[in-house]
Amino acid sequence: MRSLWIPLAALMVAAPASAQMNHGSDASLAGVRGLYETARGYILASAEKMPEADYAYKPVASVRSFGQLLGHVANASFAFCAGAMGEKAPTMPDAEKHESKAALITALKGGFAYCDKAYQLDAMKAGESMEFFGQKHTRLSVLAFNVAHDFEHYGNLVTYMRMKGMVPPSSMQGGGN
Repeated sequence: MRSLWIPLAALMVAAPASAQMNHGSDASLAGVRGLYETARGYILASAEKMPEADYAYKPVASVRSFGQLLGHVANASFAFCAGAMGEKAPTMPDAEKHESKAALITALKGGFAYCDKAYQLDAMKAGESMEFFGQKHTRLSVLAFNVAHDFEHYGNLVTYMRMKGMVPPSSMQGGGN
């Protein structure tokens, strides 16, 4: 997992600068898209793997449950990707309030499907400046921010899965445990 954070951090710094200088770069956009696709896959696989009975699991009372984390990622997908596309986020039910595994997976898939469109921006559009969370960004940097957010919460999901004695998807692919 650590090996993903170093390139992600470098991309978070380099992508906005590269996009501003070159009005977007196909290579930067492709790199961010690849990281997004990895995070999306890990999060969906985690959601599928965790038994529904453990969706309410919280290591301590002051944090989100496994299911609430998934709902948060679904909600945030719409906010980040709408911002990157210059759209108003669609009005959706608060996925953090969903309780069933099926409803949460449906919400996640909906958020990711919406984001899939954002990661298809052309390089010129990706380099455009915009305001997001009260700061000036490029569309590409907002997409990179979304990837960082996804990996941040995938890290939470990994911890919860480990506490339940499960091997997370990112460890399964490399044969590790």
